[in-house]
Amino acid sequence: MSQKRGSSAIGTTEHIISGANGWVLLMILLPAFLFAIFLIMTPGSPIKLIGGGFLLALALFCFKGFFTLEPNQAAVMIFFGKYAGSVCESGFFWVNPFYSRTRVSLRINNWNTPVLKVNDERGSPIEIAAVIAWRVQDTARAVFDVESTLNYLQIQSESAVRQVASSHAYDENEMIGAERKKSLRTDLDAIAELLRESIQQHVDVAGIIIEEAKIAHLAYAPEIANAMLRRQQAEAVVMARQKLVDGAVGMVEGALKNLEDKNIVSLTSDQRAVLVTNMMTVLLSETGAQPVIQMAQSTQ
Repeated sequence: MSQKRGSSAIGTTEHIISGANGWVLLMILLPAFLFAIFLIMTPGSPIKLIGGGFLLALALFCFKGFFTLEPNQAAVMIFFGKYAGSVCESGFFWVNPFYSRTRVSLRINNWNTPVLKVNDERGSPIEIAAVIAWRVQDTARAVFDVESTLNYLQIQSESAVRQVASSHAYDENEMIGAERKKSLRTDLDAIAELLRESIQQHVDVAGIIIEEAKIAHLAYAPEIANAMLRRQQAEAVVMARQKLVDGAVGMVEGALKNLEDKNIVSLTSDQRAVLVTNMMTVLLSETGAQPVIQMAQSTQ
């Protein structure tokens, strides 16, 4: 029995076949082997000896058809240079002894790309590396359509990482029309999915499926790292100052409103300006500022 899996217009089409139950064939071939030994070892006519030798040779040849497969392993069968099918079930099997077998692992593997130096979308040199989880899905393509599955994955994954890195900025999101651009540092999940899809397109011909791809290393290149660090520190200081100012303005506004609503004191415009200046000085000063705040006397 056979079936097709993962057909494509380009590349080899995988056929799944089922090997015969190895235990059943063993119970047939083992008595034949022992009977052939008996014919050879016991005295008799030359025909008996020749028949025993032929039966022994045939039994030994048939023993070549036995093989075992562990879970998540497959065997590609080749019959005199022609692809005969793939056995993808685990167990003890027997197939045509003329088949040559190539084992293929279907288990998930990890590959860490080397650290690559790439220019991001803005032209800034960055260092990037990715970790890729992959496995073989189509055994026929993996064996016949590429010379080395792992080597093909390594080269194509590096190409995909360069492609994704060069089409996105390292940091800071930009707006182009109504579309929000993704950055390598802040949009990790979205970039990981884009990276997985890009690598998948590169390795489809090899019968590989990419389970996961994530950025494992991301940094500015050493020649600009110090300058970019200073820029990030400056941006962080500006953002912190902005939050302090927003908070101080809110506190001053609330204080003035409470003073007026509760009729605690009546302030002229000049006094309000002095009060606001002193309160902002106290709230925003990095040292212990102690201004003298003069309040107008309440009218009788």
